[in-house]
Amino acid sequence: MKIRISASILNADFRFLKDQITEVESAGVEQFHLDIMDGHFVPNISVGPFIIQTCRQITSLPLDTHLMVENPDQYIEDCIKYGSTSISVHIENNPNIHRTLQRIRNSKIRSGIVINPGTSIESISSILDLIDLILIMTVNPGFGGQSFIKSQLNKIMAAKEMIKDMKIKPIIEVDGGINSQTLPLAHQAGADLFVIGSAIFSNPKGIPASIDELNRSLK
Repeated sequence: MKIRISASILNADFRFLKDQITEVESAGVEQFHLDIMDGHFVPNISVGPFIIQTCRQITSLPLDTHLMVENPDQYIEDCIKYGSTSISVHIENNPNIHRTLQRIRNSKIRSGIVINPGTSIESISSILDLIDLILIMTVNPGFGGQSFIKSQLNKIMAAKEMIKDMKIKPIIEVDGGINSQTLPLAHQAGADLFVIGSAIFSNPKGIPASIDELNRSLK
């Protein structure tokens, strides 16, 4: 079974970024996931919005941008300009989340809301009409290679239940510790799209074999 993968370039070898993006694309991955971190909202600094422009010059696949920053509004314009297909922002520490999501939506790209492991699914109930995807973090955000938090499976199921009566249902995306063992669990709980980094880029079997292994995990 072919699964919907958003390959996280946070785990790519940036010395060979073009080659690895091309290899992932050739293996049939649906899109790329780009983590923008500012060292304040999460205890790590990754890359700025310029990486979106770099990836857009390499691939025409959708670019799924995740803003792990204190002030997402100051990054949105650059994300759009450089070629993001979707922008996901955190519910946490954002008193103006409704306005932020409206701004993304008004730019004619997909809007997403991100929920950390310690945040309840009920926190997003009043903004469901403004989102195209719900990104459920299955690790604490900020670093790649962490272990999947199994308690988040209940949150995935709760998200599925919350949106079941909507005419246009947001995609349920999961991010963190996804591999051939945890992917079937998240899929069974109701996830539609899987952000995967280490299990693709750090697998000693190589990129094509790792993606094949992920696809076969649902058989």
